[in-house]
Amino acid sequence: MRLWNRHGWIIRRLGVAVLSLWVVSIVVFMATQALPGDAAVAILGRQATPEAVAIMRADLGLNRPLVTQYIDWFGGVLVGDFGESVGSGAPISDLIGSRIVNTAVLLVVSAVIIFPAGIALGVFAALRRDGPLDRVFSVTTPAMNALPAFVVGLVLVILFGTTVWKIFPATALFPPGEFPLRHPDVMVLPVATLVLSTVPYLALIVRATTIEALESDYVQMARLKGLRPRTVVLVHALPNVVVPILQTGAVILGHLAGGVVVVEFLFRYPGLGTSLTNAVSARDLALIQASTLLLAAAIVVINLIADILTVQLTPRLRTAET
Repeated sequence: MRLWNRHGWIIRRLGVAVLSLWVVSIVVFMATQALPGDAAVAILGRQATPEAVAIMRADLGLNRPLVTQYIDWFGGVLVGDFGESVGSGAPISDLIGSRIVNTAVLLVVSAVIIFPAGIALGVFAALRRDGPLDRVFSVTTPAMNALPAFVVGLVLVILFGTTVWKIFPATALFPPGEFPLRHPDVMVLPVATLVLSTVPYLALIVRATTIEALESDYVQMARLKGLRPRTVVLVHALPNVVVPILQTGAVILGHLAGGVVVVEFLFRYPGLGTSLTNAVSARDLALIQASTLLLAAAIVVINLIADILTVQLTPRLRTAET
């Protein structure tokens, strides 16, 4: 019975995630419809005659009721058909397939650096609380955390790409269809931007949760038993920091999925974020909808996984759910 209840909770949580994605699809569709201007005019140009605009609107299906347009679009999404680009006429799946891979590589490489660095820095500061290094940490980390990714990226470009030292390319361009890691030099600045704009937040959370764990009764009891400081930290304190880090990690990954749009635009990185910004400029509704929905789906899936892992790793919550 408990096993069924546990699986039932997971099924309910999956249902909530699916409902969230459906609501997001409605918001994305309505937001693209509310964009200023006319897609037909954007394609044909301002010199187009009203008759030509009317014909183009009919070809794009823009003269149909919004409900009908949404049903047709969402029905295609369910089977993996995001429509065709109004600019090139190519299927959206062909245009963004490689870009999804590029964005995923950028996020994964950044996350592989962010989590070890943020956790290590936060634990190090907590173990040396109120010391000179912790004071420096307490001043510099909030300041770094307050800087937008766009500002961090510009500073890195000035320092290492253009004005001061020309060590790395200022733009992350590589031949279409090639795997990004084959060009590690162009990945350095985009990855560094995401890392430097995210690690401070994670480190602050880890420091706070580690200090709370070190001051808890069970850690104090372990110290009274005469256990070695390393054992107290590794066995009694850090395991109780895992769940808060997991929840913070979900927030960070969601932040990365959204912030990657700015970073890709800044460095001209050929990913999903660049595709979205280009689509907005070209008023390519189908491409805007597909790119935005995929980024939103990534955030929903990340939070779903974090919620399930949190319950599984927390006995109190797991018992409550079963």
